[in-house]
Amino acid sequence: MNLFLKYPVLTEKSAKLIEKNQYTFFIDSKLTKKQAKLIIEKLYSIKIISLQSNILPKKRKRFNKFEGYKKKYKKIIVRIKPEQSLQILPNN
Repeated sequence: MNLFLKYPVLTEKSAKLIEKNQYTFFIDSKLTKKQAKLIIEKLYSIKIISLQSNILPKKRKRFNKFEGYKKKYKKIIVRIKPEQSLQILPNN
């Protein structure tokens, strides 16, 4: 189950979304919205209100004379109930 959920996105934009109870994750590009919703609800024991998904395009990369592509990613934004929260960042 954890193979499909890669990792949470930790950027300035996602930090602002956390204040609105929206969390961002990179997931396997083969997952559907329903499958992603079930995995996150079971893994974190929360109820999801809405889920948005974006497929980010593959990017062209160059290393010296070799060219290649970084693979494309699927990103989801999960909105949960206001009384619930996810523990993504460790408390200091």
